[in-house]
Amino acid sequence: MGKRLRTQRRGKGGPNYRSPSFKHLAPGKHPTARNGKGRVLDIVHAPGRSTPLMKVDFSGKEEYIIAAEGSFVGQEIQIGPGAELERGNVIPVGEVPEGIQVYNLELRPGDGGKLVKTAGTAATVISHGELTTVQLPSGSFKRLDNRCYAAVGIPAGGGRKDKPFAKSGKKFHAMNAKARDYLHVSGVAMNPVNHPFGGGSHQHVGRPSTVGRGMRPGQKVGRLSPKKKQRRG
Repeated sequence: MGKRLRTQRRGKGGPNYRSPSFKHLAPGKHPTARNGKGRVLDIVHAPGRSTPLMKVDFSGKEEYIIAAEGSFVGQEIQIGPGAELERGNVIPVGEVPEGIQVYNLELRPGDGGKLVKTAGTAATVISHGELTTVQLPSGSFKRLDNRCYAAVGIPAGGGRKDKPFAKSGKKFHAMNAKARDYLHVSGVAMNPVNHPFGGGSHQHVGRPSTVGRGMRPGQKVGRLSPKKKQRRG
C-alpha cells in the first residue's frame, strides 16, 4: 500500500501544515473604531504576511493595520467618512474619487477588510452609483456597497520580489513562515501506488482531472468540483 496523498495528510493537520500563530501579529484589519484619528507609533515586520504593519494609537487604544507605501512614524491616520484623501487613511469606498488606488477593501460594511491585502497590489475605483465598481489587481471588476471601507494608497513592501532568493533554502524558510508547502513532487511524477495521476510511459494525467466534491479522499485530487464557465452575453 502506498503512502497517503498529500491532500489527505494536509486534511488531517499536524505541524507541517499548521500556520505558526506566533508569527501572525494581527489580522491586519481596519480599526474597530469606524471614526476618529490615530498616530503611527511604529512600523513592524510581520513574518506571516507580505506587508509590514503599522502600530497606531487611537485615543489610547493601540491597533495594527496594514501599512501603506510611504507611511512613516508619527503620521496621522484618519478613519471614517470625510477623512482626507491621503495614503493610509481609511474612508468609505463611495467617497473615493474615480481613478484612485485603494487596498484592504471590505466586502461588506464592517468586516474589517478582505480584498487586496498583498504587498504592492492595489484596486482602482472605476465608477460610482448605487454600488461602487472597483477593478481588482487581477483585472476583474467588483461592485461593492458604498459604505465599505478601503485604505487609500498601495500596501507597503511591493519591492520584495526584486531581490532574488539566490538559494533554495531561503525560499524554503520564506514559504515555511507562511505555512506554504514548497518543493513538493507533482502527482504525475509519482508511481501509480502513490497518486491517481502517477505512472505511465510519460508524465500525463491519463484521466479526467475533474473530481466531484463527494468523492472519497483517495480520489480527491485535481480540479475539485469546478464551476462551469459563464459565457459573456
